[in-house]
Amino acid sequence: MPDESQVKRTPEQWRQRLDPMCFYVTQEGGTERAFTGRYWDHKESGSYRCACCGQVLFSSSAKYDSGSGWPSYFAPHEHARITEHRDQSLGMERVELRCGQCEAHLGHLFPDGPAPTGMRYCINSAALTFEPDTQAAR
Repeated sequence: MPDESQVKRTPEQWRQRLDPMCFYVTQEGGTERAFTGRYWDHKESGSYRCACCGQVLFSSSAKYDSGSGWPSYFAPHEHARITEHRDQSLGMERVELRCGQCEAHLGHLFPDGPAPTGMRYCINSAALTFEPDTQAAR
């Protein structure tokens, strides 16, 4: 993971580093189709990282099945690692979530999640990589 607090690259540099779906989601604000992403029903213990910069964003301990078809979490690993932005696209108002380190689009935040937060961090699988918990693997 880079030592810098912010990771900046040009669109062309991102395009060269990322696969087409990851680029579409993270750099163009796209959304993968529900129930198609790698992690929507993933249940292994570990950490979910930003696919662009590698920053840890979510823990499997905060992941739950929302029935939406996208990976859902009730809280991020640390709130400072994700930024929230007003999104008025598609004729509705939502809260867009981006990586706090590289500004990659991750997904959206909804106030319909479980306790303890009541929030649903609805994240595109294409915006994530997974690192298994080494203690659980032993």
